[in-house]
Formats: sequence, structure tokens, C-alpha cells
Amino acid sequence: MTPNALPRRLTSTIIIALAFGVPAWAKTPVASGTGGAVATISEPASQAALAILNKGGNAVDAAVAAAAALGVTDPFSCGIGGGGFMVIYLAKENRVITLDHREVAPASFRSSAFAPDGKAMDFETAVASGMAVGVPGTVRGWHDALDRYGTMSFRQVLAPAIKAAQDGFKVNDNFVALVKENEQKFALFPETAGRYMRDGKALPAGTLLRNPDLAKTYRLLSTGGVKAFYSGKLAQAIVDSVNRPPVAAGVSVRAGQMSLADLANYEARWRQPVRSTYRGYELVGMPLPSSGGVTIAEALNILEGFDLKSMPREKAEHLYLEAARLAFADRNAYLADPEYVDAPVEGLLSKDYAARRRELIDPTQAHYYAQPGDPYLFQQDPSVPLRPAGAAKARLLSESAHTTHLAVSDKDGNIVAYTFTIESWGGSGITVPGYGFILNNEMTDFDFTGPHPNVPEAGKRPRSSMSPTIAFRNGKPAFTIGSPGGSTIVTTVLQTIFNHIDLGMDMPAALDAPRISERNGRATSIEPGFAGSAQAQALERFGQRWDAAAEEIGAANAIVFHPDGSVTAVSEGRRHGTGSALVQKRGH
Repeated sequence: MTPNALPRRLTSTIIIALAFGVPAWAKTPVASGTGGAVATISEPASQAALAILNKGGNAVDAAVAAAAALGVTDPFSCGIGGGGFMVIYLAKENRVITLDHREVAPASFRSSAFAPDGKAMDFETAVASGMAVGVPGTVRGWHDALDRYGTMSFRQVLAPAIKAAQDGFKVNDNFVALVKENEQKFALFPETAGRYMRDGKALPAGTLLRNPDLAKTYRLLSTGGVKAFYSGKLAQAIVDSVNRPPVAAGVSVRAGQMSLADLANYEARWRQPVRSTYRGYELVGMPLPSSGGVTIAEALNILEGFDLKSMPREKAEHLYLEAARLAFADRNAYLADPEYVDAPVEGLLSKDYAARRRELIDPTQAHYYAQPGDPYLFQQDPSVPLRPAGAAKARLLSESAHTTHLAVSDKDGNIVAYTFTIESWGGSGITVPGYGFILNNEMTDFDFTGPHPNVPEAGKRPRSSMSPTIAFRNGKPAFTIGSPGGSTIVTTVLQTIFNHIDLGMDMPAALDAPRISERNGRATSIEPGFAGSAQAQALERFGQRWDAAAEEIGAANAIVFHPDGSVTAVSEGRRHGTGSALVQKRGH
């Protein structure tokens, strides 16, 4: 089945839910229709976006509304204490623009921050600290997106999230599992422990959880706008929490050195997207400091030289893994914040360079620990210098796998693919007292030691794997895809595109298929239940090997745009407690 011949799953259940208030547990991961669409991992977030669309808001307005609601219901993966990347398609102008509101290192940050004695400190110790907190960019990003391309104010788009925070929501098993995973970290910080734990343990499933402090903060933004976050009492509370972390009695964690000037000087960046082609599609993704757009494009360029449709599935998947391995070797060696590093992006995106890398793949046998290639030979831009010293070191570094992604489109054809994060599950663990949101630990996305393009520097944005992507065919939107998952974000988006285009799966099947993530590490990451399966055994015959620790990979969201003008919103069918897809009813 070709991607353009997708089955349409009409959603009478969604219409019933909207009309009669079906409870949150009745969320549906696939929805089709002819209006605006939204896919998130949270029913309240999807409903928030739909409410804004139904009131005449556009995709940008709805995306911010959904993101604000996710800050309430999924506070361990995202929120205003973090940052993100937004890819926006403007239908009337037929163009794509990207908004980088990634966190930045405070002006006091130094390259030796995580290796004060020359040796990298323990990763978890670094995470649960004030020094792990980067200057948050989310609120500035929301403001800039609304100011330039939205139609509504903070007051309007934050209203659903304020209600959700004030009224509360019932925590589910997935929420409880995330708290249990973080009990030790949360116990360090009374403000966090007091909200999400009881007697040192996670709140039980079914507990109604309210966050009046976050509702207060959102109201502050509704009246005071972006300045209310980056100056004044709230900014001072952020700085105090970073520099003097509010810890439990007898606890000590490393303090940061953030200033009010760091917050006041924060700027988001409008950037031109990364563009590539693959089997008749144009793929438009996030540029540096996201490594996603470049790495996905390079891997697909490598795969494009193989006739994957004619192969048995296991051989095609073997080639997918090997292409990802080679692309990650380059990603790990060269990519970082473009304002600090002249990365050879043009060379990495070159089809000729991909052909050179493709020659290294053995169609019958896996290779391990690929070395980076030399994209500088394919670099036409003379301003990018020759390969830097130390570039041959290709390492897979610790990168937290916890973020969230949402997809929104409106009736006019505008699209937003938005991935944002506070980094680890629960970020730094530090809740800003009285304001109800957790601060990020984004500084741990830097390499702890060098030499490396991604070492910490003052004002620098750590390299990210967030990969919001929009695909076009014949000049029109075909689908959008993105996911959380740290460095597995890149492979989740890559594998979903591979499943959809090369293996012919419809988008729900492409999302639900078992994920296998090769990032040029010790072994390929897999999900529970994959080892020992017929699919795994078939790939083992090519020499593929699996990481012993299996865990859920990603929580993707997508929208498919059909030639007849209808849309299908797709969220996870089983991961992260199942996602929520909604499409507007006729008449809106």
C-alpha cells in the first residue's frame, strides 16, 4: 500500500466525545476528518488545541494552547522551565520557517563546568542541580510565535491550561510510573516532592492533581506577557532557585550561576529549515542546534541508493540500521550550535557524500562503531574551515530520552510541528517555589569533556536531537512527524519515515511498529518484547545485536494530509499510555 492510499478511519467516537464529554481515559489515537487536526500524548492538551481551533484560532495559536496544557498534564517532560523547536508551515505563503527557543548556557558557564578536576562528573549528580539549568526559552518562543504568526493573545491561548491546572486532572499509571522513576531525585526538593509524592512515594493512580501555582503563573503571563517571565518577581524566583536550590534538610546539590541579565537577554532565533529530498518527497526539518534535520537527511540520502521495496523486510531494516549508524557517526563528530561551530552541513546533506558513505555498508553484515566521514570534501561554502582537530572522535553521549512532541494543523492548511522539553524526566527536579513549574537540566546535553564541538560555552545552546519534520509531495504537505526520546528522537522519526515510505505502512502502523534505534553505540536500542521475536532473529542473521536494557522508545505524533483535502491525526496506539488525536467537526 502506498502512503497516498491511506485508509481513512472516520471518528464517530471523537464526535461523541466532544458532544457528550466522554472522560479523558476514552482518548482515541487516530482521527480523520476535513478540518483542523491535533495529535498529542495528552487528551487535555489535544482538547485545548481543538478548543482554540474551534474559536477561530490558527495552528500556531492551537499549538501554544496544547503546549501550555502539556505543561500541566505532562510536567516531567515539558513546560515553561524548558525550551524547544517549532517548525511552522504557512499555507498562504507556501513556506516553512523554524523557531529555535532552545535553552542557553548562562553567561557564567565554562567549558570545565561538568569536569572541574578534569574528569567528567557523574551524570545523575549533574542532572539534579542548579548548574544543570539552562536559561529557559519556552515562554519567549510562545510569545514570538504568537506575535508573528498567531491570531490570539496569551490570555486566550492559556485559558484552557489555566482551567486544567486549577481544576486538576486524574493521574494515570504512566504518570505514576514517571514519579516512581524520579522518587530519589524529587525527594531532594521539597517543593517537587510535596506536589507529586506522599510520604516519599508517588501519588496513587486516580489521584486528582491540581497545580494552583502553575495556574497563577499562567495568569501572570496572561496579563503581563513575556516580560512577566523574563523580569520581575518570577525571574528573581528562577534565579534564586538555580543559584540556591531549594533542597530538603541535610541535602546539598551543586548550585548554578544564573543572573537576571541572563533571563532579560534571552532571545529566540528564527532560522531557515533543513531541506532534503527522498523518493519524491521534500523533507523540511529543524536546523542546528538541532542535529535532527541534518542526521535524518543524511541517513535517508544513504538509503535512497538502495531499492528497498524489492527487498525482504529484514534486509531493508538491516540497511536502515546501517545508514543510521553512519549518519550518527557524523552527527556525533561535527554538529553543535551554529553560532559557535562552523559545521559542514552542506557536505553532510550532499547526495554525493551519501553515496560515498553508502559504499561502506555491507548488505549482508552489520558493522560496529562507524567512524565519521569527511564531509568537508563536499563542502562548497569556503567559509567553513577544514576538518577540525578531534573530529574523528565519534561518541554516543548520555542524552535524556524525555521530551514531548505535538502536531497541529488548521482548516486553512497551516501546520505546526513542535517538540519541546525540560530534558530528563522531571528535568533538574527543581520546582520554582510558588510558581508550580520544574526547571530544565538542559546543560547536561553538552559534552562534559572535550575537545568536541558540543562542549559547554557561555551563551551556547546545547546540541539537541529534537526533530519536528514536515514532508511535502508535489509541493503540498504530505505528513508531519516528530517524537520525544533524546537521541532516539532522530531514529524514531527516521524509522517512521522509512516504515511509511519504504515499507508502505499507513501512518498508524508506522508509528506503532516496534522501534529499533541504532546510534553508533555499543548495541542497538530496542523496546520490551522485541528480543527473541521473529523480526529480531531475522536481523540477527545480519549480525545486528541488541542492547540488553529494553525500554519504550519515543511517543510520536503525526498528521497525514490526503490529496482530497482530508486529514488523519495519528498518535501512539500503545506507548506512553496511548495518545490523543482529534479532528474538527464540519462547520468549524
